[in-house]
Amino acid sequence: MRNINDLTTWKDYEKKLLKRKGFKKLSQDNEPKFQLIRSLINARLKKNLSQKELARRIGSKQPVISRLENMESYPTLSLLERISFALNTKLHIYFQ
Repeated sequence: MRNINDLTTWKDYEKKLLKRKGFKKLSQDNEPKFQLIRSLINARLKKNLSQKELARRIGSKQPVISRLENMESYPTLSLLERISFALNTKLHIYFQ
């Protein structure tokens, strides 16, 4: 059995990943998607909703929310608006 002190920390693993060719650019290119999904998950959890309950509120099924949260699919503006309404939150989309 491995000792927990022998495990790699996220910071060490991230440093190793960032040394890989192309990883830094890939990470930077995907940052807006990560931020969007992170905000979706945080909003859902703040409302104490399961994926299944959020899906029910938007007239969909739990796997749709799972695929979004796992970044296996990307939401349309229409879907984001439905999720925003279901979570009773404001949706802000902007360019910086």
